[in-house]
Amino acid sequence: MDAWTGHDVPRLPETPGRTPLRLFDSARESVQPSTPASTATMYVCGITPYDATHLGHAATMIAFDLVNRMWRDAGHDVRYVQNVTDIDDPLLERAERDGEDWIVLAMRETALFREDMEALRIIPPAHYVGAVESIPKIVEHVADLVAKGAAYKLEDGTGDVYFDISAAPRFGYESHLSRDEMLVLSAERGGDPERSGKRDPLDPLLWRGARDGEPVWDGGDLGPGRPGWHIECATIALGLLGDTIDVQGGGSDLLYPHHECSAAHAEVLTGAEPFAAHYVHAGMIGLDGEKMSKSRGNLVFVSRLRGDGVDPMGVRLGLLADHYRGDRDWTDEVLKTGLDRLARWREAAAAPAGPSGAGLLGAVREALADDLDTPGVLALVDAWAEAALAGAGADTDAPQLMSRTVNALLGVRL
Repeated sequence: MDAWTGHDVPRLPETPGRTPLRLFDSARESVQPSTPASTATMYVCGITPYDATHLGHAATMIAFDLVNRMWRDAGHDVRYVQNVTDIDDPLLERAERDGEDWIVLAMRETALFREDMEALRIIPPAHYVGAVESIPKIVEHVADLVAKGAAYKLEDGTGDVYFDISAAPRFGYESHLSRDEMLVLSAERGGDPERSGKRDPLDPLLWRGARDGEPVWDGGDLGPGRPGWHIECATIALGLLGDTIDVQGGGSDLLYPHHECSAAHAEVLTGAEPFAAHYVHAGMIGLDGEKMSKSRGNLVFVSRLRGDGVDPMGVRLGLLADHYRGDRDWTDEVLKTGLDRLARWREAAAAPAGPSGAGLLGAVREALADDLDTPGVLALVDAWAEAALAGAGADTDAPQLMSRTVNALLGVRL
């Protein structure tokens, strides 16, 4: 599957004594240095393409785009993989509701997502991979888990295969949830803890046997069917990034069960622990004080904003105004502030001179290295812009370096 078109990222001059990127790791519940090798590896869970890109998707992708930019700026090659869950229950349910072919729906919404990512200037992944194209390898992995005694087929004739969480003794180390909390979230987020015949209510589905009216693929000895959600991401990541990766990322709603289960699958398959050095999670976006969700019908779509003529760079700045890990609200005022800031920065970038551009670059790098402190970065650039517009500073190269800094590290084109 093709990703979107990328853009040139400016190279920035070195600043002395820079701090390596530190990120909050959900498993260790603390901010820890990221220590990638020359090639940094990152897997970010993508969309299930049954609806357009909303601001929650955008905020998550922007957060991990900053990780990508910081690693690149530090001289690392970045091997970044993102999936598309182009077969799953929500997609089939939406297609049935709307009387539409599920393949057409998935292709259309994936294409729209790519357009939105390009408009927001997200650096494209090296590999953009659909679940459907990964099914042969998923089948191999599920069969391997069965052979290891870590998975089992239900005896009810459905052909459904489940992962046995007892095969992963550290299960729960990533999310730190109680069993009762896991049961609640499993039911809310695609699991089936009430399903009879499972060894443990928390056991996640690996392979769904064929059902009338549903698409199916050859599962070999597993029988015809389609993959579960978590094994999809484990399979794609292992195949393209290796047994262990630097960052597994996504929204905070993926911490459990999705990331917990996909990491358990990967670790049992390979014997390597932990699956990721950092499990990094972005906060949720609300709208005017309410949770933004499909069920509430209050999603704000990136494509709708673009269609209304809103500059995507203003949207990006609006989403950068608060820390990526925090839940926050999107309001008309947040958008207005982002657009006003964009206009002010563009005006300052055209100034004849300003305070030290190297000083600003060094300060921005340090703030972003501190678990992506974007509120701190925006304050730094705001102060520089106000000083430049007031005629302070005599560095004639500073406005151009400020513009390149914002472009390279924040992804904002001035």
